[in-house]
Amino acid sequence: MTDNNQQQLQLELKPEVAEGTYANLAIITHSSSEFITDFVQMMPGMAKAQVKSRIIMAPEHAKRLLFALQDNIQKYEQQFGQIRLAQPQQPSSEGRTIAPFTIKKGEA
Repeated sequence: MTDNNQQQLQLELKPEVAEGTYANLAIITHSSSEFITDFVQMMPGMAKAQVKSRIIMAPEHAKRLLFALQDNIQKYEQQFGQIRLAQPQQPSSEGRTIAPFTIKKGEA
């Protein structure tokens, strides 16, 4: 198929979806036929973490998502620098951390 014969995908982005949903944890489980990703919001001082969204996809789509994330992380790091991940017991003094996981007490 040539570029001239490809159809462009039309997307509709409703305003309530365009706002996005904050999540700082993803829990991934799978069966033989699907991958389930729960996007969770953990907030300091809250007794329970809330699942904000659940995405269910076929294994083939999960692998495509993996490749797309790898590609986009590489492009991000080329533009903005390496994403550093702090070890849970050793917060990094440079770059972003994975807060609020290491926050024990919130203050206003």
